[in-house]
Amino acid sequence: MEDPESAGTAPAPGLSSLLPPREFLRSRKGQLLLAESVLSFIIFICYIASLAASFMMAPLLEFLLALFLFFAYASRLNEKFKGVHWPLADFLRCVTAAIIYFAISIAAVSKYSDGASKAAGVFGFAATIVFAIDFYITFNHLVTFLKQGSSDSPEGHKTE
Repeated sequence: MEDPESAGTAPAPGLSSLLPPREFLRSRKGQLLLAESVLSFIIFICYIASLAASFMMAPLLEFLLALFLFFAYASRLNEKFKGVHWPLADFLRCVTAAIIYFAISIAAVSKYSDGASKAAGVFGFAATIVFAIDFYITFNHLVTFLKQGSSDSPEGHKTE
């Protein structure tokens, strides 16, 4: 019986096929989505360990959404599925996440006195800043896209 590796066939890809490409990890969007995922997971863990456990659902949902978008952009699903307007969905996710994190961070820091709630609040303020940076950058891309779309309209060509 012949060994499959010596037969000239490449070994089946393992877990390395699930890792995102290195160029995406070095991009600004990849780093922002990775930071959002990590911060959301840390905040989720802090809220589980705190007296403010009622706030744990928001970081969990934001963690899952950021993780989904991280792998969607890394595997280029945004180029394959044109029916979804990806920049708009990402913009709305970032705006709502920044607002929600800011609100629950203020509540966690001011209302609860345990250390885990304070830590969740501090990480929540950091996540608010990261999400605000992401929605600012996404908003600029969205405006550029809309300006390109309006210049291609028939009204823009009537003056020529």
